[in-house]
Amino acid sequence: MGKPGAAFRHDTARLTLRDWRDEDWAAFWEGTNTPAVMRWLGGVVDAEGRAAVRARLEAYRADHGHTFWVVERRADGALLGFCGLKRSNQPGGPQGLMEVGWRLREDAWGQGYAREAAAASLALAFEHFGADEVIALTVQGNAPSWGLMLRLGMERREDLDFDSADFDPENPRIIAHAITRATWNAQGPAA
Repeated sequence: MGKPGAAFRHDTARLTLRDWRDEDWAAFWEGTNTPAVMRWLGGVVDAEGRAAVRARLEAYRADHGHTFWVVERRADGALLGFCGLKRSNQPGGPQGLMEVGWRLREDAWGQGYAREAAAASLALAFEHFGADEVIALTVQGNAPSWGLMLRLGMERREDLDFDSADFDPENPRIIAHAITRATWNAQGPAA
């Protein structure tokens, strides 16, 4: 995990966060490019949108050494979605801050996988990638997502909120939560 360019893999109790392989993309889109999963993410994406997402995630890895990694269930190798780290880059939003994010297929919801993967990603942000603070962004209507942010020990950061119609055109407010290294270390692992 420590060498630049080396394949990334990090195991948790039930999950593996790892770099993408070519064969992952079809399973990822089959499980996550659904109306339910994409509800707060701008809706189901076409082939052009899928290619753009892949290009962005691969560029994050190449440019920063981290990305939204594959989340794989260790028990059976099932690809559940993604979770990981990027540098915030949404137009109109905070730029360059370490950002944690996740997207899991619907049948993986409600089982603690997102929390486990996000907690591992936060630990990696602070312990391996040198972050002093990590943010998370979502639309106001996505209560499960911002609820997880709170359960991870993140606090609302209204000063970082911004508007973007890319995800929820009816309510374009993007809300931010954040956690500092000091808070993370003081609270201990959240998963």
